[in-house]
Amino acid sequence: MTEDAGLLDDLLRLCAAAGVVPEVRHGPPGERSAWERAPMVLVGDDAARGCRGVTRRPGVMLVGRDQDDPDVWRRAVEIGAEYVLRLPDSEGWLVDQIANAVEGVGRSALTVGVMGGRGGSGASTLACALAVTAARSGRRTMLIDGDPLGGGIDVLLGGEECEGLRWPDFARSKGRLGGGALEESLPALHGLRVLSWSRDDAVIVPPQAMRSVLAAARRLGGVVVVDLPRRVDEGVAEALAQLDVGLLVVPGELRAVAAAQRVASVAGMVLEDLRVVARGPYTAGLDEQWVAQALGLPLVGDLPAEPGLASAQDCGVPPGGNSRGALARFCTAFWDLADVPSRVEGVPGRSHEGEAS
Repeated sequence: MTEDAGLLDDLLRLCAAAGVVPEVRHGPPGERSAWERAPMVLVGDDAARGCRGVTRRPGVMLVGRDQDDPDVWRRAVEIGAEYVLRLPDSEGWLVDQIANAVEGVGRSALTVGVMGGRGGSGASTLACALAVTAARSGRRTMLIDGDPLGGGIDVLLGGEECEGLRWPDFARSKGRLGGGALEESLPALHGLRVLSWSRDDAVIVPPQAMRSVLAAARRLGGVVVVDLPRRVDEGVAEALAQLDVGLLVVPGELRAVAAAQRVASVAGMVLEDLRVVARGPYTAGLDEQWVAQALGLPLVGDLPAEPGLASAQDCGVPPGGNSRGALARFCTAFWDLADVPSRVEGVPGRSHEGEAS
């Protein structure tokens, strides 16, 4: 709502960046239902006077460009604005809020990353099983392959030939991605969406692209599982920064624990909540408690062996696909625990809001 042509141009540009076509009103709100039904109302400074006495509602933002206007707060109170925004400083934050309002964003997805303490630890298998069991329980689930040298996690799901976009299609992403558009563009396998790698030449995913993709995935809610490599580059560091909890899979042998200490040291520089999933068989004198204590990290549990897992995959059953299997039971127990906010979700989801008052 504004009659300021310059401000309107700015707001139309920001709406376009968010993938939204706005309803533009000049002057007073007019029809009451239009004011009340819109997911968000942007009121220009020039239009605030005409909004006095309107029905109070959430999602009203007073927008202008005068950084030194002493009366802006009075006008904001008069119309019940939740935020006062000054352009261009708040543009990035406002684009996200516009898109979030239209997408109906609620609670961000619980985002879990899985890393191996050493090569061949079974991290990708666990990541896949976590995603499969989450989807089977009815959670909205996305599995993201963050390891370009891992061979493609879609292979574990039997979906290497499935149509849909892969990482090379998002490698140049810098701005905001729509969560719904991302979800619809990815291969759908076993009730979840999967972002994996193509079988073409290796592609480097810059941190900006990783940030855009993960932010879009998190806005959808539900569960996001990220399979991560042991080597932490800028893109992996960006992924670690968006995790709620990280799981480090460590086989029960001394060399694996020693290697995992290095991985944990580097990952811990970015990730606040890193936990251990120990995996047998254990060498003499070791058990899952010893592994966790040696690393100085909380223990999630002992990852059970599941006989016949490889042959089941050949028959189209992914890790975690057998609901009665030991791996599925382990993952189901993890998600049950994750539903208790004070346990797994102790670290709140990161907010990437811009400047607003």
